[in-house]
Amino acid sequence: MTVATLADVLQPALRDGYAVAGLVCLGWEDMRAYVTAAEAENAPVILQAGPSCREHTPLPVLGAMFRHLAESASVPVVAHLDHGYTLDECRQALDNGFTSLMYDGSRKPLNQNIDETAQIAELAHKAGISCEGEIGFVGYAGGEASDGTDPEEAAAFARQTGVDAMAISVGNVHLQQDRQGRLDEARIAAIEALTEIPLVIHGGSGVPLAQRSHLARASAICKFNIGTELRMAFGAALRKAVNADPNRFDRVQILKETHDPVVAAARTAISAVSRPKTKALETG
Repeated sequence: MTVATLADVLQPALRDGYAVAGLVCLGWEDMRAYVTAAEAENAPVILQAGPSCREHTPLPVLGAMFRHLAESASVPVVAHLDHGYTLDECRQALDNGFTSLMYDGSRKPLNQNIDETAQIAELAHKAGISCEGEIGFVGYAGGEASDGTDPEEAAAFARQTGVDAMAISVGNVHLQQDRQGRLDEARIAAIEALTEIPLVIHGGSGVPLAQRSHLARASAICKFNIGTELRMAFGAALRKAVNADPNRFDRVQILKETHDPVVAAARTAISAVSRPKTKALETG
């Protein structure tokens, strides 16, 4: 049984100089592929149920699927609620086997965000699981603009909420379909100088692989959320499978053909950040 909390996998990452991939799930096919990829890389993985996933599949079902995969995996697997917006939603995730709650109060005034996130962190810790919060707002490609994280506010947020990990806005954007974005390393360093907490990058698909690898080993960024590039791999594989034979209708046979391409894409995302800096030095 390798069910893990967020703190279980991020504290070693912070200590040893690597990061853990938080992979955004939409259904059974991708979450199963992600665990296969993590096992192939011998690395921990965070399975994430975001708002669109929860809209499609109820939390009790997602919790059962996450736990089933984690309990049979050979690597640590975290069952993570991504962008929880209400106390009730976080309670429901906790009651259904999730081992990590991400409360997103980033659109709210600072003091309200701190107070509400602290409440979720206390709820999580009493149950023996972890909590992630967000300070600063990470925007969306073609949508809402970002509001960068202020280092002083980040320090207050980390201190007053007691979260196990803190998502920050440092040039990252959700739903970016290329890897042409660049994170603001000076702002990251300023936040690190005032905090001692694992940091999280949402919208990791927009960050070049080389910068992900560098920051995983040279900064306190211990978790990269990856979704868009994996959804693109799934969509391309599904389109190819459907178009290969217009007479085929069995969804199980069609969906099987998404497995290997999604595993390959997930392995790329995991391997970019999961190698500790000591091993990176040993292997050049």
